[in-house]
Amino acid sequence: MKLSFLIVTKNRPEALTFTLNKLKSLIDLSIHEVLVLSDGCTKTEAFVSQFSWVNWTIKTKSVSASPARNALYKKAKGTIFIGLDDDAHPISDNFIEQIENEFVNNKNLGIIAFQEVRGIFESDAIALSKATQKNSYFTNDFVGCGFAIKKEVYNTTRGFPLWVDIYGEESALALEVLDLGCDITYNSAIIINHRVDVEKRKQQGRNYFRFEKQLQNSIRYYLVYYPTPFLKIAKLLIHNFKKYGIKDIQYFKLYFKVCFSTVFQLFEILKYRKPVKKNTLQKKISLQSLKY
Repeated sequence: MKLSFLIVTKNRPEALTFTLNKLKSLIDLSIHEVLVLSDGCTKTEAFVSQFSWVNWTIKTKSVSASPARNALYKKAKGTIFIGLDDDAHPISDNFIEQIENEFVNNKNLGIIAFQEVRGIFESDAIALSKATQKNSYFTNDFVGCGFAIKKEVYNTTRGFPLWVDIYGEESALALEVLDLGCDITYNSAIIINHRVDVEKRKQQGRNYFRFEKQLQNSIRYYLVYYPTPFLKIAKLLIHNFKKYGIKDIQYFKLYFKVCFSTVFQLFEILKYRKPVKKNTLQKKISLQSLKY
């Protein structure tokens, strides 16, 4: 088994069907596998019988994105794991070959971050023409909608964190990979189309759910990984209060909801505490961040 394609899905059966059909035309099922976890969504279960070549995991109750990935990745058998969102599919030429070559050429490589082209297009050729980034570089993070990670590296970490539900799980795994001494590269030649309606997202404006989860998980990130987290947390709280909390009553309520819930859940969060090395944090700062 060479590659495992792993997808967590929730209530997007049409998007998932499109992605699976694209993958089937790309892979060789004699050496590759596709694993999908349905995270508490009955809509997806109706489609299972149409894709007998997929290794399905059905969760009748939602566990959320990061715990779902944690559970799914334990089942993969490939030497390389390819993580995709249910609404994302490969569009670059020689997609699999490029990934394999990248890991062969850099024995210290842990994760490859792919170039993400956002939008809904009439064809993959049009989507590919929208790819703008041409340079590749070492980085400190990756995006969950399209990446590759070496199995032996993933299994040496604690995997996608159970203390995150959604938004922030990639940064946690990336830091653990860096702490192992492994590289993370952004490869602009390996491209996926993330089929999101960009204009619709812009029109939605404020995203209260994302704000709450990102603030919550950023605090937890510092508590789990930083040797001395309190200054970072204080700066984070001040920044978010000034930028969001004092300008919008809903943000204000969510801000204090996160603060209080963190206090009440502090001992549970600290069970996962495992600070990384100080030079890992220095390396993280020195590396180029992803350009979205």
